[in-house]
Amino acid sequence: MGRKSRIALIAVVTLIALAVVGAYAYDSTQKDKIADGVTIAGIDVGGLEREEAAALVRRQLVQPLQDSVEVSFRDETWALPGEELKVRADVDTAVDRAIAESQDGGLPGRLVRYVTGEEVEQTITPTVEYSKSAVNRFVREVAEDVNREPRDAGVEANGSGVLIVSGQEGRKLRDNLLTEELEEAVFTAGGARTIEAHAHSTQPEVTTAEVAAEYPTYLTLDRSNYTLRLWKDLELAKTYTVAVGQIGLETPAGLYSIREKQVDPTWHVPDSDWAGDLAGEVIPPGPDNPLKARWMGIYEGAGIHGTADTGSLGSAASHGCVRMAVPDVEELYEQVEVGTPIYIG
Repeated sequence: MGRKSRIALIAVVTLIALAVVGAYAYDSTQKDKIADGVTIAGIDVGGLEREEAAALVRRQLVQPLQDSVEVSFRDETWALPGEELKVRADVDTAVDRAIAESQDGGLPGRLVRYVTGEEVEQTITPTVEYSKSAVNRFVREVAEDVNREPRDAGVEANGSGVLIVSGQEGRKLRDNLLTEELEEAVFTAGGARTIEAHAHSTQPEVTTAEVAAEYPTYLTLDRSNYTLRLWKDLELAKTYTVAVGQIGLETPAGLYSIREKQVDPTWHVPDSDWAGDLAGEVIPPGPDNPLKARWMGIYEGAGIHGTADTGSLGSAASHGCVRMAVPDVEELYEQVEVGTPIYIG
Protein backbone atom coordinates (compact mmCIF):
# COMPACT_ATOMS: atom_id res chain seq x y z
CA MET A 1 0.00 0.00 0.00
CA GLY A 2 1.42 3.36 -1.04
CA ARG A 3 1.94 6.30 1.20
CA LYS A 4 -1.08 8.16 -0.18
CA SER A 5 -3.31 5.18 0.34
CA ARG A 6 -2.23 4.84 3.94
CA ILE A 7 -2.90 8.51 4.55
CA ALA A 8 -6.36 8.21 3.00
CA LEU A 9 -7.15 5.17 5.11
CA ILE A 10 -6.02 6.89 8.25
CA ALA A 11 -8.17 9.89 7.37
CA VAL A 12 -11.24 7.67 6.84
CA VAL A 13 -10.65 5.82 10.08
CA THR A 14 -10.17 9.10 11.86
CA LEU A 15 -13.41 10.50 10.43
CA ILE A 16 -15.30 7.38 11.43
CA ALA A 17 -13.82 7.55 14.91
CA LEU A 18 -14.77 11.19 15.20
CA ALA A 19 -18.29 10.44 13.96
CA VAL A 20 -18.71 7.62 16.47
CA VAL A 21 -17.37 9.77 19.28
CA GLY A 22 -19.66 12.59 18.19
CA ALA A 23 -22.65 10.22 17.99
CA TYR A 24 -21.98 8.93 21.48
CA ALA A 25 -21.53 12.44 22.75
CA TYR A 26 -24.78 13.63 21.15
CA ASP A 27 -26.65 10.55 22.35
CA SER A 28 -25.43 11.13 25.88
CA THR A 29 -27.05 14.57 25.81
CA GLN A 30 -30.41 12.96 24.95
CA LYS A 31 -30.54 10.44 27.78
CA ASP A 32 -32.89 12.59 29.92
CA LYS A 33 -34.82 13.91 26.93
CA ILE A 34 -38.02 12.36 25.62
CA ALA A 35 -38.17 11.47 21.94
CA ASP A 36 -40.55 13.24 19.58
CA GLY A 37 -43.89 11.45 19.21
CA VAL A 38 -44.15 10.25 22.83
CA THR A 39 -47.29 11.32 24.71
CA ILE A 40 -48.40 10.89 28.31
CA ALA A 41 -52.18 10.75 28.73
CA GLY A 42 -52.49 12.47 25.36
CA ILE A 43 -50.08 15.26 26.31
CA ASP A 44 -47.20 15.77 23.87
CA VAL A 45 -43.98 15.56 25.86
CA GLY A 46 -41.64 15.02 22.90
CA GLY A 47 -38.37 16.97 23.13
CA LEU A 48 -38.82 17.71 26.84
CA GLU A 49 -36.47 16.78 29.59
CA ARG A 50 -37.58 14.93 32.70
CA GLU A 51 -38.53 17.86 34.95
CA GLU A 52 -40.15 19.80 32.10
CA ALA A 53 -42.28 16.81 31.12
CA ALA A 54 -43.32 16.12 34.72
CA ALA A 55 -44.32 19.74 35.27
CA LEU A 56 -46.32 19.81 32.01
CA VAL A 57 -48.20 16.61 32.85
CA ARG A 58 -49.02 17.83 36.34
CA ARG A 59 -50.30 21.12 34.96
CA GLN A 60 -52.39 19.71 32.10
CA LEU A 61 -53.47 16.38 33.59
CA VAL A 62 -53.44 16.34 37.38
CA GLN A 63 -54.56 19.89 38.14
CA PRO A 64 -57.74 19.74 35.99
CA LEU A 65 -58.63 16.39 37.57
CA GLN A 66 -58.57 18.05 40.98
CA ASP A 67 -61.41 20.42 40.04
CA SER A 68 -64.86 19.85 41.53
CA VAL A 69 -67.35 17.64 39.70
CA GLU A 70 -71.01 18.60 39.54
CA VAL A 71 -74.09 16.43 39.06
CA SER A 72 -77.39 17.83 37.86
CA PHE A 73 -80.88 16.36 37.86
CA ARG A 74 -83.70 18.53 36.58
CA ASP A 75 -83.41 21.77 38.57
CA GLU A 76 -81.09 20.47 41.27
CA THR A 77 -77.29 20.46 41.35
CA TRP A 78 -74.80 18.75 43.65
CA ALA A 79 -71.04 19.37 43.84
CA LEU A 80 -68.28 16.94 44.76
CA PRO A 81 -65.29 19.11 45.81
CA GLY A 82 -61.98 18.26 44.22
CA GLU A 83 -60.22 18.03 47.58
CA GLU A 84 -62.58 15.21 48.58
CA LEU A 85 -61.76 13.31 45.38
CA LYS A 86 -58.06 13.25 46.35
CA VAL A 87 -56.97 12.65 42.74
CA ARG A 88 -53.35 11.66 42.37
CA ALA A 89 -51.31 10.40 39.42
CA ASP A 90 -47.96 8.62 39.27
CA VAL A 91 -46.40 11.25 37.00
CA ASP A 92 -42.79 10.41 37.78
CA THR A 93 -43.21 6.77 36.80
CA ALA A 94 -44.93 7.81 33.55
CA VAL A 95 -42.07 10.19 32.72
CA ASP A 96 -39.49 7.48 33.50
CA ARG A 97 -41.28 5.15 31.11
CA ALA A 98 -41.41 7.88 28.44
CA ILE A 99 -37.64 8.28 28.70
CA ALA A 100 -37.14 4.51 28.63
CA GLU A 101 -39.25 4.25 25.48
CA SER A 102 -37.16 7.05 23.98
CA GLN A 103 -34.00 4.98 24.56
CA ASP A 104 -35.49 1.84 23.04
CA GLY A 105 -33.79 0.39 19.96
CA GLY A 106 -30.22 0.93 21.11
CA LEU A 107 -27.72 3.46 19.81
CA PRO A 108 -28.04 2.46 16.14
CA GLY A 109 -31.79 2.90 16.23
CA ARG A 110 -31.51 6.22 18.02
CA LEU A 111 -28.90 7.45 15.54
CA VAL A 112 -31.25 6.65 12.67
CA ARG A 113 -33.99 8.68 14.38
CA TYR A 114 -31.60 11.58 15.00
CA VAL A 115 -30.63 11.67 11.32
CA THR A 116 -34.05 11.00 9.74
CA GLY A 117 -36.23 12.86 12.27
CA GLU A 118 -38.35 9.73 12.73
CA GLU A 119 -40.70 9.89 15.75
CA VAL A 120 -41.39 7.31 18.46
CA GLU A 121 -45.11 6.69 18.37
CA GLN A 122 -45.76 5.74 21.98
CA THR A 123 -48.67 6.68 24.24
CA ILE A 124 -48.19 6.26 27.96
CA THR A 125 -51.07 6.18 30.41
CA PRO A 126 -50.09 7.09 33.96
CA THR A 127 -51.75 5.43 36.94
CA VAL A 128 -54.45 7.74 38.29
CA GLU A 129 -56.01 7.07 41.69
CA TYR A 130 -58.83 8.76 43.57
CA SER A 131 -61.03 8.28 46.63
CA LYS A 132 -63.66 5.73 45.63
CA SER A 133 -65.31 6.10 49.03
CA ALA A 134 -65.83 9.82 48.33
CA VAL A 135 -67.52 9.02 45.01
CA ASN A 136 -69.71 6.33 46.57
CA ARG A 137 -70.69 8.64 49.43
CA PHE A 138 -71.51 11.42 46.98
CA VAL A 139 -73.69 9.11 44.85
CA ARG A 140 -75.61 8.08 47.98
CA GLU A 141 -76.22 11.74 48.83
CA VAL A 142 -77.57 12.42 45.35
CA ALA A 143 -79.74 9.29 45.56
CA GLU A 144 -81.27 10.43 48.85
CA ASP A 145 -82.48 13.61 47.16
CA VAL A 146 -83.52 12.08 43.84
CA ASN A 147 -85.18 8.86 44.97
CA ARG A 148 -88.90 9.01 45.64
CA GLU A 149 -91.09 6.14 46.77
CA PRO A 150 -94.13 5.47 44.61
CA ARG A 151 -97.47 6.34 46.14
CA ASP A 152 -100.28 3.84 45.94
CA ALA A 153 -103.61 5.01 44.66
CA GLY A 154 -106.11 5.28 47.47
CA VAL A 155 -109.31 6.80 48.71
CA GLU A 156 -110.16 10.02 50.49
CA ALA A 157 -113.58 10.04 52.07
CA ASN A 158 -115.91 12.48 53.73
CA GLY A 159 -119.37 12.10 55.08
CA SER A 160 -121.00 12.44 51.69
CA GLY A 161 -118.72 10.41 49.46
CA VAL A 162 -115.42 8.92 48.42
CA LEU A 163 -112.76 10.30 46.11
CA ILE A 164 -110.11 8.25 44.33
CA VAL A 165 -106.62 9.63 44.94
CA SER A 166 -104.45 8.83 41.96
CA GLY A 167 -101.31 6.81 42.42
CA GLN A 168 -97.95 8.43 41.76
CA GLU A 169 -94.90 6.94 40.14
CA GLY A 170 -91.72 6.90 42.15
CA ARG A 171 -88.20 7.25 40.84
CA LYS A 172 -84.84 5.69 41.53
CA LEU A 173 -81.47 7.16 40.65
CA ARG A 174 -79.44 5.10 38.19
CA ASP A 175 -76.65 5.04 40.73
CA ASN A 176 -74.41 2.53 38.95
CA LEU A 177 -74.46 4.64 35.78
CA LEU A 178 -73.74 7.81 37.74
CA THR A 179 -70.80 6.13 39.49
CA GLU A 180 -69.35 5.06 36.12
CA GLU A 181 -69.76 8.56 34.69
CA LEU A 182 -68.11 10.13 37.74
CA GLU A 183 -65.17 7.75 37.42
CA GLU A 184 -64.83 8.65 33.75
CA ALA A 185 -64.86 12.34 34.64
CA VAL A 186 -62.16 11.77 37.25
CA PHE A 187 -59.91 10.16 34.63
CA THR A 188 -60.59 12.65 31.81
CA ALA A 189 -58.55 15.83 31.94
CA GLY A 190 -60.27 18.68 30.14
CA GLY A 191 -63.50 16.71 29.97
CA ALA A 192 -66.94 17.75 31.15
CA ARG A 193 -67.06 18.34 34.91
CA THR A 194 -70.88 18.46 35.02
CA ILE A 195 -72.77 15.19 34.71
CA GLU A 196 -76.49 14.84 34.12
CA ALA A 197 -77.92 12.15 36.37
CA HIS A 198 -80.66 9.81 35.20
CA ALA A 199 -83.41 7.99 37.06
CA HIS A 200 -85.96 5.36 36.14
CA SER A 201 -89.55 5.34 37.30
CA THR A 202 -90.93 2.88 39.83
CA GLN A 203 -94.57 1.86 39.83
CA PRO A 204 -96.94 1.88 42.82
CA GLU A 205 -98.27 -1.45 44.01
CA VAL A 206 -101.82 -0.16 43.62
CA THR A 207 -102.47 1.91 40.49
CA THR A 208 -105.39 4.25 39.93
CA ALA A 209 -107.00 1.66 37.69
CA GLU A 210 -106.72 -0.96 40.44
CA VAL A 211 -107.83 1.03 43.48
CA ALA A 212 -111.55 0.22 43.12
CA ALA A 213 -110.75 -3.48 43.45
CA GLU A 214 -109.09 -2.71 46.78
CA TYR A 215 -112.42 -1.38 48.09
CA PRO A 216 -115.22 -3.66 46.92
CA THR A 217 -117.42 -2.23 49.70
CA TYR A 218 -117.22 1.12 51.47
CA LEU A 219 -119.57 2.97 53.82
CA THR A 220 -119.87 6.70 54.47
CA LEU A 221 -122.03 8.35 57.11
CA ASP A 222 -123.13 11.97 56.80
CA ARG A 223 -124.23 12.75 60.36
CA SER A 224 -125.53 16.22 59.58
CA ASN A 225 -127.91 14.83 56.93
CA TYR A 226 -128.56 11.48 58.68
CA THR A 227 -127.52 9.58 55.57
CA LEU A 228 -125.62 6.30 55.32
CA ARG A 229 -124.28 5.45 51.88
CA LEU A 230 -123.16 2.08 50.56
CA TRP A 231 -120.45 2.14 47.89
CA LYS A 232 -119.61 -0.83 45.65
CA ASP A 233 -116.27 -0.65 43.84
CA LEU A 234 -116.33 3.04 44.84
CA GLU A 235 -119.61 3.57 42.97
CA LEU A 236 -122.69 4.63 44.94
CA ALA A 237 -124.97 1.60 45.34
CA LYS A 238 -127.56 2.60 47.96
CA THR A 239 -128.53 5.48 50.27
CA TYR A 240 -130.23 4.95 53.64
CA THR A 241 -131.85 7.38 56.06
CA VAL A 242 -130.61 6.72 59.60
CA ALA A 243 -130.56 8.14 63.10
CA VAL A 244 -127.28 9.16 64.71
CA GLY A 245 -126.07 10.06 68.19
CA GLN A 246 -127.70 12.94 70.00
CA ILE A 247 -125.83 15.96 71.34
CA GLY A 248 -123.39 14.84 74.02
CA LEU A 249 -123.53 11.25 72.78
CA GLU A 250 -122.49 11.84 69.20
CA THR A 251 -121.64 9.00 66.85
CA PRO A 252 -117.82 9.12 66.74
CA ALA A 253 -116.33 10.86 63.69
CA GLY A 254 -113.41 9.47 61.72
CA LEU A 255 -112.39 6.46 59.68
CA TYR A 256 -113.28 3.09 61.18
CA SER A 257 -114.17 -0.37 59.94
CA ILE A 258 -116.80 -2.98 60.65
CA ARG A 259 -115.29 -4.96 63.52
CA GLU A 260 -117.98 -7.56 64.15
CA LYS A 261 -121.35 -8.75 62.90
CA GLN A 262 -124.27 -10.42 64.71
CA VAL A 263 -127.75 -11.61 63.81
CA ASP A 264 -130.36 -10.88 66.51
CA PRO A 265 -127.71 -9.39 68.77
CA THR A 266 -127.54 -9.42 72.52
CA TRP A 267 -127.35 -5.93 74.03
CA HIS A 268 -124.59 -5.37 76.53
CA VAL A 269 -125.82 -2.18 78.14
CA PRO A 270 -123.03 0.36 78.63
CA ASP A 271 -122.20 1.30 82.19
CA SER A 272 -123.22 4.90 81.53
CA ASP A 273 -125.49 7.37 83.31
CA TRP A 274 -127.93 7.50 80.40
CA ALA A 275 -128.61 3.75 80.78
CA GLY A 276 -130.14 4.27 84.23
CA ASP A 277 -131.06 1.05 86.02
CA LEU A 278 -130.09 -1.01 82.95
CA ALA A 279 -126.42 0.05 83.12
CA GLY A 280 -124.17 -3.01 82.92
CA GLU A 281 -127.07 -5.39 82.17
CA VAL A 282 -127.12 -7.98 79.36
CA ILE A 283 -130.37 -7.92 77.39
CA PRO A 284 -131.05 -10.96 75.19
CA PRO A 285 -132.81 -10.72 71.83
CA GLY A 286 -136.46 -9.92 72.23
CA PRO A 287 -138.96 -7.09 72.68
CA ASP A 288 -136.94 -5.43 75.44
CA ASN A 289 -133.78 -5.29 73.30
CA PRO A 290 -133.53 -2.06 71.23
CA LEU A 291 -130.95 -3.63 68.92
CA LYS A 292 -133.21 -5.17 66.32
CA ALA A 293 -132.40 -7.81 63.71
CA ARG A 294 -128.72 -7.05 63.00
CA TRP A 295 -125.60 -5.55 64.59
CA MET A 296 -122.43 -4.27 62.89
CA GLY A 297 -119.95 -3.05 65.50
CA ILE A 298 -117.77 -0.02 64.73
CA TYR A 299 -116.03 1.43 67.78
CA GLU A 300 -116.20 0.98 71.56
CA GLY A 301 -119.87 0.00 71.78
CA ALA A 302 -121.01 2.09 68.83
CA GLY A 303 -122.40 0.26 65.84
CA ILE A 304 -125.09 -0.02 63.19
CA HIS A 305 -128.30 -1.80 64.17
CA GLY A 306 -131.95 -2.08 63.34
CA THR A 307 -134.56 -0.18 65.37
CA ALA A 308 -138.28 -0.41 66.02
CA ASP A 309 -138.34 3.36 66.61
CA THR A 310 -138.54 4.29 62.92
CA GLY A 311 -139.79 7.73 63.88
CA SER A 312 -136.30 8.57 65.11
CA LEU A 313 -134.79 8.04 61.66
CA GLY A 314 -133.57 11.25 60.10
CA SER A 315 -132.60 12.76 63.46
CA ALA A 316 -129.94 12.81 66.18
CA ALA A 317 -131.69 10.54 68.64
CA SER A 318 -129.46 7.62 69.54
CA HIS A 319 -126.87 7.16 72.29
CA GLY A 320 -124.05 7.01 69.72
CA CYS A 321 -125.14 4.14 67.45
CA VAL A 322 -126.44 4.33 63.91
CA ARG A 323 -130.07 3.25 63.75
CA MET A 324 -131.66 1.83 60.60
CA ALA A 325 -135.04 0.49 59.62
CA VAL A 326 -135.08 -3.29 60.05
CA PRO A 327 -135.48 -4.07 56.31
CA ASP A 328 -132.62 -1.68 55.54
CA VAL A 329 -130.25 -3.10 58.15
CA GLU A 330 -131.00 -6.65 57.00
CA GLU A 331 -130.23 -5.66 53.41
CA LEU A 332 -127.03 -3.85 54.36
CA TYR A 333 -125.86 -6.68 56.59
CA GLU A 334 -125.70 -9.09 53.65
CA GLN A 335 -123.50 -6.73 51.64
CA VAL A 336 -120.97 -5.74 54.29
CA GLU A 337 -118.05 -7.88 55.44
CA VAL A 338 -116.00 -7.57 58.60
CA GLY A 339 -113.21 -5.12 57.79
CA THR A 340 -115.31 -2.93 55.52
CA PRO A 341 -114.20 0.70 56.01
CA ILE A 342 -116.70 3.28 57.18
CA TYR A 343 -116.02 6.98 57.21
CA ILE A 344 -118.13 8.99 59.63
CA GLY A 345 -118.22 12.69 58.92
